[in-house]
Amino acid sequence: MSITLILIIVTVAVSLIAFSNRVLFAHLLFYPWEIKRENQWYRFITHGFIHADFMHLFINMWVLYIFGEVVEKSLKFIYGSEGTLYFMLLYFGGLIFSSMYSYGRHLNNPQYSALGASGAVSGITFAYILMYPMSGLMIFPIPIQLPAFIFGILYLIYSWYMGRRGKDNIGHDAHFFGALYGVIFMIILDYRFVTLFLSNFR
Repeated sequence: MSITLILIIVTVAVSLIAFSNRVLFAHLLFYPWEIKRENQWYRFITHGFIHADFMHLFINMWVLYIFGEVVEKSLKFIYGSEGTLYFMLLYFGGLIFSSMYSYGRHLNNPQYSALGASGAVSGITFAYILMYPMSGLMIFPIPIQLPAFIFGILYLIYSWYMGRRGKDNIGHDAHFFGALYGVIFMIILDYRFVTLFLSNFR
């Protein structure tokens, strides 16, 4: 069984349990106020295994399945058994890195909390975009496929803009920084991913 499927199964199970167990839900939330004062650093990871509702859970797990399987298989093909380790570093590193900005921004705000695997999923998605920039992706409400790199540019612009507005309860900052992590991680892993990316435009 792939790491992607294991992550999906565990996340779905924990999320479903937390829907009806509010004590567990509260303990797993990303809550900068508690992290700072109680040294609850585990929340940088655990918040990725709970979700606000079934739709939030479904969207994250569906996107993880679509892109995670491809990225995981690609890393295993390139690096062999080490590919599994790199995939896990990509996922969990994205979960942590995508939350750092919000942590710094809200560590003195007892009203702020966040949850969901979106930051890690964004990291996986942008690792895919770096490897396969010309593959076709669809973005609602545009009824046609766009090259993945165009989708990525639009996604980053939208996430940055919405994050600055702060008018909804969606973690746009986590999406943005998770996406950046995905690209940065892959380049650090092997700079030739940049060469591969650019070769698609020649």
